[in-house]
Amino acid sequence: AAAVSVTLAAGRRIDQVRIVGYDVLTDLAVLQIAADKLISAEWGDSDNLEVGEWVLAIGNPYGLDRTVTSGIVSAKQRRGLLQRSPYQDFLQTDAAVNPGNSGGPLVNIRGEIVGINTAIVGQSFQGISFAIPSVSVREIYNKLIAEGKVARAWLGVGLDLVDDEVARKTGLELGAVVV
Repeated sequence: AAAVSVTLAAGRRIDQVRIVGYDVLTDLAVLQIAADKLISAEWGDSDNLEVGEWVLAIGNPYGLDRTVTSGIVSAKQRRGLLQRSPYQDFLQTDAAVNPGNSGGPLVNIRGEIVGINTAIVGQSFQGISFAIPSVSVREIYNKLIAEGKVARAWLGVGLDLVDDEVARKTGLELGAVVV
């Protein structure tokens, strides 16, 4: 973005915003704003979340600011669900998340941030939503603060499963194929 502004819940608009860093893979960014009298939210530990625990999704769905929905954690470490996202380690919840909720916090019943709402299945909420766990978000946050970017190792190869056709062609029964 060429310019970023932030509007606080009380309606105050902040035009002096500095992009500290962003991570394309997770679609997360750290912004620094020149404002006083702000209260920061406490981080929670997503690793300590239990399936069945209550959570709240906070966001701005369809322009309806300060919307809060509730649900439970349905699963942890969901992988391979979203084809459009290379990041694959989500908390799954049934808290309603709709377009506009992405980037909002997922909080536990103590009000601690345990995730960042990021995705749904389908075009609108169907009872399944996903959040990036706070353990991952904090790691990305710390790297963005320190370096302004997140560097990841890349080997340049991928793995494919050995299906019946590959097994017949290669003689393999178990394993993986490097592609």
